[in-house]
Amino acid sequence: MTDTTNLGPEDAKLITLARASRARNAAAEGAAVRDETGRTYVATTVSLPSLRLSALQAAVAAAVSGEATALEAAVIVTGAAQPTDNDRAVLDDLKTRTVVIAAPDGVPASITRR
Repeated sequence: MTDTTNLGPEDAKLITLARASRARNAAAEGAAVRDETGRTYVATTVSLPSLRLSALQAAVAAAVSGEATALEAAVIVTGAAQPTDNDRAVLDDLKTRTVVIAAPDGVPASITRR
């Protein structure tokens, strides 16, 4: 069950989207981001011989390709306890206000508001 007591409905929706994408692709991670205009982007880990991206990096790449310049929120569904240094840098680049790290079952392990 997803515990979203500290999240608004839009942020809880990001968890649902990231979890569904991760499950559908049987990926290590799923991520969903919401840009400053409210548009949502979802991605999973990309692991090709010539390209490796975390789920967050892939979601942010889609958002930036869609002309996003900032993120209201980002969710990473992962077995890791914290985002990687590279993921943190990406979140900083886009001045992300809310960052949620959720376990594969959707329960938030951490919620950071900046």
